[in-house]
Amino acid sequence: MKTVTLERFEHRGNEQIAIRFDIDNTIRNHLKKLPDVAWSQTHKTFYMPFSTENKALLFAHLRELGVFVDYSGLLAQKPETSTQKERPLALPTIAPETGQELERFKMWMQQKRLSPNTIDTYIEVTVLFLRYSLLKKADSYTARLIENFNYEHIVRPGKSISYQNQCINGIKKYLQYKGHTVEALQVQRPKKQKRLPQVLSADEVKSILTATVNLKHKTLLSLVYSAGLRIGEAIDLKLSDIDEQRMLIHIKQAKGKKDRYTLLSPSFLKLLKEYLASYKPKTYLFEGQNSDQYSSRSAQQVLKEALSHTQIKKHVTLHTLRHSFATHLLENGTDIRYIQTLLGHNDPKTTMIYTHVSQSSIQRIKNPFDFL
Repeated sequence: MKTVTLERFEHRGNEQIAIRFDIDNTIRNHLKKLPDVAWSQTHKTFYMPFSTENKALLFAHLRELGVFVDYSGLLAQKPETSTQKERPLALPTIAPETGQELERFKMWMQQKRLSPNTIDTYIEVTVLFLRYSLLKKADSYTARLIENFNYEHIVRPGKSISYQNQCINGIKKYLQYKGHTVEALQVQRPKKQKRLPQVLSADEVKSILTATVNLKHKTLLSLVYSAGLRIGEAIDLKLSDIDEQRMLIHIKQAKGKKDRYTLLSPSFLKLLKEYLASYKPKTYLFEGQNSDQYSSRSAQQVLKEALSHTQIKKHVTLHTLRHSFATHLLENGTDIRYIQTLLGHNDPKTTMIYTHVSQSSIQRIKNPFDFL
């Protein structure tokens, strides 16, 4: 399996994503399909501007080729500078038979019905761990080996807590597949940072939709906001999932392998009918140019383009629209338990986070300074 390494670095005073790989015309020509990719003669690498959207876009684009994408270098807290560089571990490559074993591991996870994104992540972190094991000449997978990998590959380079938990989960899943006793591995999991979600005002949501001229793109963004959907749920929707009689949308086998219903807005339904009459999709609600399912990468580009025509300075992703849907429901007096059901949350504590960002909830609090 060919490897492409993504690293965060500084070039011409700006943060960039370095795209490093052995000479390969197929990869090079595939990269050139992305408009923002450029070549640096100084650093001898392809690169593109560093951003959350570009990270996701680049990862998805490279995965289309079936290459292994080592994105660990993007997770450092600060980009490399000329005065401070964190040299990554020089890990050996895995043997062909190990690659075949990983394919069997992938099939095993597919039989367990893990999501495709989870499987890809677990395969990638497992590859890194196996390469680290080769570096250390380990003849067995011990808790100490995992702890050392955890420190040298994750903690010391300053990678994120979320990435650290993904690595631990992926390694444990692989050891479970191999028949090792996973329970004996006492690797401490760090607590995730509790960050409040970014939320748009109703006017800001309206400005994004107004700036979206293309009917298909406007319908997609309107759906994500009006139904509070994850982008994966939106592009998985089929025509048969729209229940116009009951004014509901049927979300099937979403996160956690659960079905649920969410709202079908009357205003959105008018837009949807206009879109269906114009584009005439056959199976999925949103289809690509070749009648295939619409991609999340294309949806991210749609939002990025819309944002470029607004005055919004916040960091906005497609998931921000879902957060905004939940927060606006809460501000309009919807019971938190109904919001939990519409979003498909297992734990009510997950939904309770929106009480911390709800403007109406905060505004009802009397400031003690006003009583002085």
